[in-house]
Amino acid sequence: MLIFLLDTMLGLFSLALLLRFYMQLLRAPYRNPLSQFLIAITDFLVKPARRIIPSFRSMDLSTLLLAWLAQIMLLAGIHMLQGYDFSSTIGIAAGGLSLLALVEIIKMTLYIVMAAVIMQAVLSWFNPHSPLAPVLDSFTRPFLGLFRRYIPPIGNIDLSPLFVLVIIQLLLFVAGGMEREISRLF
Repeated sequence: MLIFLLDTMLGLFSLALLLRFYMQLLRAPYRNPLSQFLIAITDFLVKPARRIIPSFRSMDLSTLLLAWLAQIMLLAGIHMLQGYDFSSTIGIAAGGLSLLALVEIIKMTLYIVMAAVIMQAVLSWFNPHSPLAPVLDSFTRPFLGLFRRYIPPIGNIDLSPLFVLVIIQLLLFVAGGMEREISRLF
């Protein structure tokens, strides 16, 4: 039960930080309920971190670093609850947890893009003028745009979301393999 609670709390907080990072990076509309919610639940940690960690080329590195640190804490907590002893191999454990947290951030990013593409496709069929539409468009435009350049709509149906989802699935297989290889360090 403790692992579930830890995974839920730190996992959702890491997701919120990562969403905030990508919304700022992709210049998603600021005045929407999702942006306001993410700012409200993460500001207590992001504002002090911004004083220490500078931005780089309009990327809020403090938010990304906090999401990564939350993943490290989550993985360390899970391993400790499962009985892993960090005292004998602290260097290997720290390196392994850092790499695993990076892979988890990559996987979470892929899942965010996947969810945004699916939600945008569904909303385009049922409610294209939803308040979420501009946010989803800012998330998916860079990815869908790559395929829209080369694949025209067929019968007025845009197939680019399908290609993005297939590529994401392939990348998730690669990330899963990397995760298994890194986990062998433990």
